Amino acid sequence: MPAKKPAPKKKAKKGGAGSNIFDLFTQKQVAEFKEGFQVMDKDKDGVVNKEDLKTTFSEMGRAATEEDFDSMIADSPNPINFTTLLSMFASRSSGEQDDDDVIISAFKSFEAKPGQIDPKEFRSMLKAFGDKFTDAEVDDVFSIMDMESGTINSGALISLLVAKKGEEEVEETA
Repeated sequence: MPAKKPAPKKKAKKGGAGSNIFDLFTQKQVAEFKEGFQVMDKDKDGVVNKEDLKTTFSEMGRAATEEDFDSMIADSPNPINFTTLLSMFASRSSGEQDDDDVIISAFKSFEAKPGQIDPKEFRSMLKAFGDKFTDAEVDDVFSIMDMESGTINSGALISLLVAKKGEEEVEETA
């Protein structure tokens, strides 16, 4: 009786993105995105779905509506696996979305209440994610922030980081 051939291995789906998506980021960036993806993938099935997002938002103390979650999931035509997530980041960073809008959205995601960012939570996020800040770097950042009654004024912080309409055109023509 002939030996049984092993079943062929299934190829992992790449979410429609080419394998060169990894070339768009440094190894450190890919590792940081992977870390973030693993935090969001609550059921560890390799795909971030609506329930994963709901759990992640809940753990962060963030409120979002069903429509918000539907919109987030709809940003991708494919299931959001790690490669798809990288593709989404690549398209955002390639200028498909205005950089100012990205900054505003990022800081608004930290708001505990409209216009207010919890400094303790913000400090821990700066030290834990992305280009992890040192205590001294966080102290430097906090020294220029507008603090109101124990919270960070997100509008003032965004104004420090984002060019006002009209200023961008002046800078570009100079």
